[in-house]
Amino acid sequence: QVQLVESGGGLVQAGGSLRLSCSASGTILRIGAMGWYRQAPGKQRVLVATITSGGTTNYADSAKGRFTISRDNAKNTVYLQMNSLKPEDTAVYYCTANIFAALGYNYLEHWGQGTLVTVSS
Repeated sequence: QVQLVESGGGLVQAGGSLRLSCSASGTILRIGAMGWYRQAPGKQRVLVATITSGGTTNYADSAKGRFTISRDNAKNTVYLQMNSLKPEDTAVYYCTANIFAALGYNYLEHWGQGTLVTVSS
């Protein structure tokens, strides 16, 4: 059984920073791309950033220049460093990872349970 667990959310003032972490656990053989999405109240879940196993990154326009995604392959962990936070960044942040698990046949997409980020003005 593969599980993704996020941490690092919380309440921060506008202009502040937070670092989200997401660790994958279970009988994992390989992890492909990992990423972060967010869902604001009343809105659809949208992409924030992704990172391939080789370290190639991709960002939503709203995240460029303020957020940095990184990963530690040895720890099966992906991070999202968020700087210069704005009230409109308030959302539940979800991590995702494409994981090839033991006894599996291919990569499957897994999601974490989400962590709430609230940015006050």
